[in-house]
Amino acid sequence: MADNAGRSTRRGRPGYDLGRLLDVSVRVFNERGYEGTSMEALAQRLGITKSAIYYHVSGKDELLRLSVNRALDALFAVVEEEASTTGRAIDRLEHVVRRSIEVLVTELPFVTLLLRVRGNTRVERQALARRREFDLVVSDLVEQAEAEGSIRPDVDPALTTRLLFGMVNSIIEWYRPSRGLRAEQVADAVTKIAFDGLRTGSGNPA
Repeated sequence: MADNAGRSTRRGRPGYDLGRLLDVSVRVFNERGYEGTSMEALAQRLGITKSAIYYHVSGKDELLRLSVNRALDALFAVVEEEASTTGRAIDRLEHVVRRSIEVLVTELPFVTLLLRVRGNTRVERQALARRREFDLVVSDLVEQAEAEGSIRPDVDPALTTRLLFGMVNSIIEWYRPSRGLRAEQVADAVTKIAFDGLRTGSGNPA
């Protein structure tokens, strides 16, 4: 990720690289809320000094920026995949939804944090702006699928997008890796339920 450039190669105390720092910070942000988390609380959770944290990042805002961008970068990588850019719009849309679920499961703490930002800080507003960009890409795919006659024309494309990703985003509330469900299983279930209801007869796979 570009956001890590110039920092990820730096060395702090043994065992405390930027990756582990982000992993722990995201867990604490999700537990306490971003605003309710102090640098002191992060240092205590890590068992290091605040100065050791500042060796890697400029402060709490940068930790948040790096964390939400990790989730956003993974989602935007999905829409750049070949299966997201070639073929029928309905198939591209289903691929984007399926892969977004896999990203959510793989990067669960980071996507959870992203979905909980409310725009109270500059970093949060930037994250929300990028989320809207992603939503627009998906909305455009929905419109293309409707234009090609692959999905039901009686549901507004913007509403379809919200419903699709409302279903996807709700996964953060109940999914736990310890329950044994794999990302592929979750993606199979969601896409089957969603796309069996969206596809028209002409949009069904041959």
